[in-house]
Amino acid sequence: MTKRTSAKYKIDRRMGENIWGRPKSPVNKREYGPGQHGQRRKNKLSDFGTQLRAKQKLKGYYGDLTEKQFRKIYTEAERVRGDTGDLLIGLLERRLDAVVYRAKFVPTVFAARQFVNHGHVTVNGQRVNIASYRVKEGDVIAVREKSRQMTAIMEAIALTERDVPDYLEVDHNKLTATFVRTPGLSDVPYPVQMEPNLVVEYYAKN
Repeated sequence: MTKRTSAKYKIDRRMGENIWGRPKSPVNKREYGPGQHGQRRKNKLSDFGTQLRAKQKLKGYYGDLTEKQFRKIYTEAERVRGDTGDLLIGLLERRLDAVVYRAKFVPTVFAARQFVNHGHVTVNGQRVNIASYRVKEGDVIAVREKSRQMTAIMEAIALTERDVPDYLEVDHNKLTATFVRTPGLSDVPYPVQMEPNLVVEYYAKN
């Protein structure tokens, strides 16, 4: 098991939820947290603990985001008029690695980041290798011609555990995806409940 995979499962165990909906998640077999004290009785979380947990769960869902990166995205959402929680989700879903994952070109959001970093993706015909690149409505994301025979892509497309959301138009024959519109919380097919309102509360106090 790679360090990255190990960390991914550790997040599931810590949260006590299968946050990516993966069938191999250890939470499917044991719901207690990782480590020697993981089976101790859970205490009721304080308001701060609940908010922190919501923030860690949402940040963890998007892979290797650092706290600095995540807070920067939150600050940007806060500056725009509207529901900050919804705007935060929209900005996260506009990341190129998130779009590649949603389009089912890769099996996991961790793989999506690596896939983009290794130069397998184009945006409007131009090669882009920055996972945090922010797509715009109408942008066409595609797998490069040289990368289209990768076994991992075919395996990801065949996965039945998740569907492509309706804010993307995806052609799996051509391996292209058009970013139709920026989603809000209710549009995103999270396997578990995400609570961006609690994330907003967390940062408002910290």
